Amino acid sequence: MKNVTITLPEDVARWLRVKAAEDDRSVSRWIAELLERMRRREDEYEVAMRRALAIEPCRIEWPEGRKPTREELYDRPGLR
Repeated sequence: MKNVTITLPEDVARWLRVKAAEDDRSVSRWIAELLERMRRREDEYEVAMRRALAIEPCRIEWPEGRKPTREELYDRPGLR
């Protein structure tokens, strides 16, 4: 464990002490758990983003190789 000193406005420090006490935790433990949750969420987001970006886009084939009209593009069942 690493000790870190932070400076907070008095009203924020008071609020933090109350929140930690409500959760039956020390202020230090409360902040550590908050930061761990934030880091986990960020890591999960990174994994999900990489997975989504790795998906190859699907190609829409149209008859005779022509380009679809705007109406044809937006009249697909999956977009209704």
